[in-house]
Amino acid sequence: MTIKPNKPAAWTESAPLLVDVATGRKPADLVVRNGRWVNVHSGEIIPGTDLAIAAGRFAYCGPDAGHCIGENTQVVDAGGRYLVPGLCDGHMHVESGMVTVTEFCRAVIPHGTTSMFVDPHEIANVLGLEGVRLMHDEAAAMPISVYVQMPSCVPSAPGLEHAGATIDEKDVAEAMAWPNIVGLGEVMNFPGVAANDPLMVAEIAATVKAGKVVGGHYASPDLGRMFHGYVAGGPEDDHEGTRAEDAIARVRQGMKAMLRLGSAWYDVASQIKAVTESGIDPRSFILCTDDSHSGTLVHDGHMDRVVRHAVAQGLKPVTAIQMATLNTAQHFRLERELGSIAPGRLADFLLVPDLAALTIDAVYARGTLMAERGRLVRDIPPYAYPAAAKKTVRLGSTLPNASSFDIRAPEGANTVRARVIGVIENQAPTRALEADLPVADGLVAMDRGNDVCQIALVERHRGTGKVTNAFVSGFGYGEDCAMATSVAHDSHHIIVVGTNKEDMALAVRRLGEVGGGAVMVSKGRELALVEMPIAGLMSDERAEIVAEKAERLTEAMRRMGCTLNNAYMQHSLLGLVVIPELRISDVGLVDVTKFETVDLFV
Repeated sequence: MTIKPNKPAAWTESAPLLVDVATGRKPADLVVRNGRWVNVHSGEIIPGTDLAIAAGRFAYCGPDAGHCIGENTQVVDAGGRYLVPGLCDGHMHVESGMVTVTEFCRAVIPHGTTSMFVDPHEIANVLGLEGVRLMHDEAAAMPISVYVQMPSCVPSAPGLEHAGATIDEKDVAEAMAWPNIVGLGEVMNFPGVAANDPLMVAEIAATVKAGKVVGGHYASPDLGRMFHGYVAGGPEDDHEGTRAEDAIARVRQGMKAMLRLGSAWYDVASQIKAVTESGIDPRSFILCTDDSHSGTLVHDGHMDRVVRHAVAQGLKPVTAIQMATLNTAQHFRLERELGSIAPGRLADFLLVPDLAALTIDAVYARGTLMAERGRLVRDIPPYAYPAAAKKTVRLGSTLPNASSFDIRAPEGANTVRARVIGVIENQAPTRALEADLPVADGLVAMDRGNDVCQIALVERHRGTGKVTNAFVSGFGYGEDCAMATSVAHDSHHIIVVGTNKEDMALAVRRLGEVGGGAVMVSKGRELALVEMPIAGLMSDERAEIVAEKAERLTEAMRRMGCTLNNAYMQHSLLGLVVIPELRISDVGLVDVTKFETVDLFV
């Protein structure tokens, strides 16, 4: 049984009260005086503005709310600060923060985020529909708006990977009736949509029939026939663009271009040129984060960071704020609920002394003060996940050892030419590289001098003990070490990258002991560990603690020679078989330009 969202009464129920407050017949709960209203509807900044709030919603926005003040009305002097709508993240995955929905909210509210549109397809790949339900119910209990998109592709690429669960059109149709479901999550199987795959057609149809939004994920630079077929199939937005021409193509086809700045994805600067240089209408652009590491959330920010970055690329502050508020709300057909400071909307707003820098003095959600100067003033209690959501890392009776990662060369070979996954810093795509590697005693060796180390995927849902071995370049590890994680988008097996097979085996076994997470090992010694027992994806500790552990992991990776920005995030996507060019899965090495498995040796 799903729970009802924790939010103020519907506008239809509270409208008479809002009318009475706006006209002075009844007092407001809160009046904010003397602010500069950032009006995202008109694109103006209006000085000398007062706001009157009742029942968690704006009742009056105008020059003088004195008539709304009663004996028990709380009055706050904005002192000329900007009144900014609460920020919205149009596309994101809570699990990428290593924490639960509750802890994610605790981390981002001080940064001005008051609405999120989350796609829990990570937990869906482990626990299926029941995992989605768990996160849906937790999201609905939050004091800010956390809407959920029903995962669409579990597994993300049928035939090329095996996840821990599956999602079909019946699951999608059932979830569309849940109160906090706002649409279908990113449809990653873009070749399937373009080919009229029956499952994709049925899921999209169920979403459209429910009057909800179909999320997109077209991860190819090809803007030819497949792209046009994909758009015709129903997806309404896309966050996978990396070039200005990607954004322009999507907007011209009636989609919303979602520009992301996550912990490792830096796609705003290149695509925002569609607006700043090509003059494309900014109303069809939405800012989002997609994947944010817990350390980024706690130390650097969330949507405030994205808005600041967009402004630094040449956008006017009001335009950047529109892309992080009103545009998002309109896209999800929630303009009457959120995304602006206007009568009837949820009273989500920020007090900001410097608009371009987006420094935030106070965060209000639904008319309640939630944070001041970067700190929560109203905490959110921990949310308990059931035992069934834990102990999901199953390695089988025979645990991996060093020989599990042996790669045998073709008979009689002294060297081999191997395919190598090439990491691209700050981008989700990889490169399909090749390298000549030495052979010793019949086994293919790594080439640490040329930054080619080993990668392996260890099946963890059914305890089969299966290991897929390959090579990867880009991490720069110069020491004997291994890093393993059970967060491996999207099927979430264990992926381990290392320069030493004994360390690789030890790292994988350690994750089995703690029920999942991320660990760095060097010469038999554990350097850092982030335990994530909830589905092997999320910690059950507070966000601040997780961020500290994550920072220790990042520092350990640096000590081993890795200089990549947020290398953990790059690591966790090496199994994402829906983004080109070369990936690893439990089926084998996958060429994502052709959507087929390929041999390790050329």
